[in-house]
Amino acid sequence: MKFKFPFFTIIAILFLILNSCNSTINNKKNEKILISKTNIKYAKGFEIQHFKDFTKLIIKAPYPNSKETFEFKLSSKKSKDINTIHIPIKSLVVTSTTHIPFLELLNEEDKLVGFPNTKYISSKKTRKRIEKGFIKDLGNEEQINTELLLNLHPDVVVGFTLNASNKMFTTIEKLGIPVLLNGDWFEETPLGRAEWIKFFGVLFKKEKLADSIFNNIEKNYLNAKTIALKATNKPSVISGGLFKDIWNLPAGNSFEASFLADANTNYLYKNTKGKGSLSLNIENVFTKGKDATIWISPSFYKNLDDLKNANDIYSKFKAFKTKKIYSYVNNKGATGGIIYFELAPARPDLVLKDLIKIAHPKLLKYYKLTFYRQLR
Repeated sequence: MKFKFPFFTIIAILFLILNSCNSTINNKKNEKILISKTNIKYAKGFEIQHFKDFTKLIIKAPYPNSKETFEFKLSSKKSKDINTIHIPIKSLVVTSTTHIPFLELLNEEDKLVGFPNTKYISSKKTRKRIEKGFIKDLGNEEQINTELLLNLHPDVVVGFTLNASNKMFTTIEKLGIPVLLNGDWFEETPLGRAEWIKFFGVLFKKEKLADSIFNNIEKNYLNAKTIALKATNKPSVISGGLFKDIWNLPAGNSFEASFLADANTNYLYKNTKGKGSLSLNIENVFTKGKDATIWISPSFYKNLDDLKNANDIYSKFKAFKTKKIYSYVNNKGATGGIIYFELAPARPDLVLKDLIKIAHPKLLKYYKLTFYRQLR
């Protein structure tokens, strides 16, 4: 039996089919339309883009001379694609103590399941979790125990590297665990490093909280910087110390020099070029810095006697004679980790307040030093 459809019925069916196809095509196009970007004010190493059904995390230049860009799709839908991460993540491994404060600020420290060389972690809150066995020691950071890591099977590993060829991270990815290279240490400004809390925030679907925390840190930092400008004098400052007859100190455009500038001090090497460190001979530093008012971070010496015994020329600096030498190495966690290395990148506002207190003590009369201690 043959059925005959009226002409207008056929036209209507064709219209519905075509409209359905167009709708499917439009939906696919809409999925690729960028809706918004997370506001990143200071950090240059990452970007967060929002689309209709997913978020894209873009990591740019996470190590020196890097020409690579790493992109990850963050989605509420699970996927077998290693470049697609199901969020919010439920567990992770981080490889630098600088990552710990960000997790704690976001109240996500309970998601940390493993860390290489846990003895370097200073935070009391996270140390308790280590002692209770919630966080496993994964061995050396340069060669993580991959068998133990596989047993933990974290959603992601947050790592850092100095170059493009990192066999350990390649091995981890082959195990099916995504590796996110964190470049917070490569940022050139104090607030740029602190802004990496937004990197962690998007992984836990806590972008608003991360933004709020950072805004508060930024506000505190800028307020402290404004207070420093009230100082009527700029004390001269030198930094660093000798290592195998070479004096290493921050270059003029470095992370550390930014702190000294914002603290309204006269850092004697502020006009030098470079974003890393300078390697100078002792004669150069002594000639220029012998009369400096303050000496910051004189390597790993714990007291004035250790400093003098290491090299007699140290005792000839004015800052040594007036005991105006300050270091962060004496402020350690329970197992020996230096608190400055862990917390300072996340809390540059506290570092700046320390330096203002040292350089202009009357401006922050009731503030107590967080990181630095005066050598005795």
